[in-house]
Amino acid sequence: MKQAIHAALVIGMVISGAPSLADVASKAVGLKRVKQVMVAPPRVPEHSQIAKSGPVIVEVRMVTHERELVIDPLGTSIQALTFEGSVPGPLIIVHQNDYVELTLVNPTESIMSHNIDLHAVTGALGGAGLTLVNPGEQATIRFKATKVGVFVYHCAPGGPMIPYHVVQGMNGAIMVLPRDGLKDGNGKPLNYDRAYYIGEQDFYIPKGPDGKYKKFDSPAAALPETLGVMKTNEPSHVVFNGAVGALTGENSLTAKVGESVLFIHSQANRDTRPHLIGGHGDYVWPSGSFNDAPQTNLETWFIAGGSAGAALYTFQQPGLYVYLNHNLIDAVLKGAAAHVKVEGEWNNDLLEQIEKAGPIK
Repeated sequence: MKQAIHAALVIGMVISGAPSLADVASKAVGLKRVKQVMVAPPRVPEHSQIAKSGPVIVEVRMVTHERELVIDPLGTSIQALTFEGSVPGPLIIVHQNDYVELTLVNPTESIMSHNIDLHAVTGALGGAGLTLVNPGEQATIRFKATKVGVFVYHCAPGGPMIPYHVVQGMNGAIMVLPRDGLKDGNGKPLNYDRAYYIGEQDFYIPKGPDGKYKKFDSPAAALPETLGVMKTNEPSHVVFNGAVGALTGENSLTAKVGESVLFIHSQANRDTRPHLIGGHGDYVWPSGSFNDAPQTNLETWFIAGGSAGAALYTFQQPGLYVYLNHNLIDAVLKGAAAHVKVEGEWNNDLLEQIEKAGPIK
């Protein structure tokens, strides 16, 4: 079974990136090494907003996991394909001109082959051509983070398995910060007190004759019928961080009045329109490029499918905020919404209720 699935994976994929006689030696040799500890989103790894030294080699170890994931309160489940067991995979954070030495591990118990295409990489299918690993294998690549911004990464094993692995959850993001930190359009430094990573995910769950979502025992068993739903381009679920309500209730994001929060948002497959109800995008990089001046004071911003963006907002009022995809069908009916609980003192100068009375006469 595993051999057949691997054969299906590599159909349509061109493996490239073999060394040539004209190779230029890497300048990474001799640089200091730093291990980055992977954390599950919405958390982000510990990092400095401004580089404290010259370029370093950031070591990242990422293990693929094929696991069942419950995605809504009804108990609907998906045979998820994941990096590090979470949807989305963990955020990687480095600074421009750092080197990332990434080891991708595919455990023996996996059924499928996996790889990783990082949109921050230059060459070799974004690393995908050098990281294709069968069950029981691992591969290591090293790349220079030459472009600043926020970039998607995802599995891309070839042919129809590319979209299948992506919509089964196998995607994430990497943030490459300028060495001297974020800045506004006039060169003024911008800092954040907290950062959250929100990965928006579209799922395509088949239904049985009874109209209920079907359950499968493995990603291989789910493949044929899921591909049929995928071809409709109409997702059954559109969620943040792997499940309906994953970032609400006890799992709500938190902040305090006066704090600046950086929201990092990725969507590996479909366009999205982030919006913060009751707040704004003070500074927004919708395309993810930190080399470009951020747009300011946005109500809603657009992130194209297959990309990531970032928005910085300083909270002015306490209360419960809703961060959502302002395609309200996706947000309300399919699950693309999160909550932010903000503590602090209310400012009536910004907003107050003058009167509430009834019945109307």
